[in-house]
Amino acid sequence: MSGAGSESIRVLRVIARLNMGGPAIHVASLAAGLEPRGYRTTLVAGSLARGEDSMAFLADRLGVSVVAVPEMEREVSPLNDARAVRRLASLIDAVRPHILHTHTAKAGALARAAAILAGRSRPPVVVHTFHGHVLKGYFGPGRAAFFRLVESVLATRSDVLVAVSPEVRDELVALGVAPRSKFAVVHLGVPLEDRVGSAAALDLRRAYGIPERTFVVGWVGRMTAVKDTGALLRILASLRDRGVDAALCMVGDGPERDGLEGLAHELGIARSVYFVGYQTEVAPYYELFDAFLLPSVNEGTPVSAIEALASGTPVVANRVGGVPDVVRDGIDGFLVEPGDIEAAADRLARLADDRERAREMGVSGRERVRRRYAVERLVDDVDRLYRSLLEAKGVNGRR
Repeated sequence: MSGAGSESIRVLRVIARLNMGGPAIHVASLAAGLEPRGYRTTLVAGSLARGEDSMAFLADRLGVSVVAVPEMEREVSPLNDARAVRRLASLIDAVRPHILHTHTAKAGALARAAAILAGRSRPPVVVHTFHGHVLKGYFGPGRAAFFRLVESVLATRSDVLVAVSPEVRDELVALGVAPRSKFAVVHLGVPLEDRVGSAAALDLRRAYGIPERTFVVGWVGRMTAVKDTGALLRILASLRDRGVDAALCMVGDGPERDGLEGLAHELGIARSVYFVGYQTEVAPYYELFDAFLLPSVNEGTPVSAIEALASGTPVVANRVGGVPDVVRDGIDGFLVEPGDIEAAADRLARLADDRERAREMGVSGRERVRRRYAVERLVDDVDRLYRSLLEAKGVNGRR
């Protein structure tokens, strides 16, 4: 790419919203990491859904400014969606990016549509990252089929589709979104040194009045249907029925919280469940957990599982989406089939009964994920991808 270093490469990075979760961590870390390599990023985000917690503080901490497009909402709204497309098309015309890189389904649909409408201002390179997908487990058959059609059409207007794991890529290929050759796999990068640094777990035990020998099962995330958070409580009930002195600590919030608190009472385990709400600093909680439980019915690459392993905590998770790419069954945790409450309780009971094995699994996971999901590795991969795409288009740093 001739002259690539003579001027900053402009990137318009669009995400539906900076809510609690892996995509927000990913885009903020990537924008900050690429800047010293000659990229200038304009990060665009829509509005949070009601009850969602913001992770905009991470972008602020990394020195990444965010342009708000409030019309870009989580729910489908013909009027606001049209307004968002117009706003995004205006941004494309103003920024004149060399690369449009979209993240998450809603942002991917609206911003790529805006790129088509931008006409002569259309970015030379268009990239979309699937951090998972909403084509299975979120909607009924009719809407899922419609969204598959939308994604397959938009794929033809994208230069490359990025999947965060081989499993996510293979699912999307099987769903007919695009051929395998259209995809690149780029694993997430997570600032683990900031998210799971050393912390005094004993302080949290004392703060919540948890006995030292109680086996603490942890979960971090947003309380929504796709996370199957009700399964967490049923698994804990089964674990306690097996005679294990166990407690569950749930970090996060969401629309299902009230129902979960009611379910905890129905199951007779309310005194053993700690709903601690959204926490900006999660490191002390990962240090508190003896095991991490992830019963989601769909996941792209679960950042919470990566963070748990990075803190030395073994993970018990459903074998869905990109989870097997993170958790190695029998090595740094256990994988079970979705909906199998008893199997998950059994694996947790094994860890509670053999704390030394649990510790060894945690150590194995920590060493692997800290290398594999490093932000520097992510930046290397994306820098290499961008430069190859720009070179193929004959684009340099000037437009």
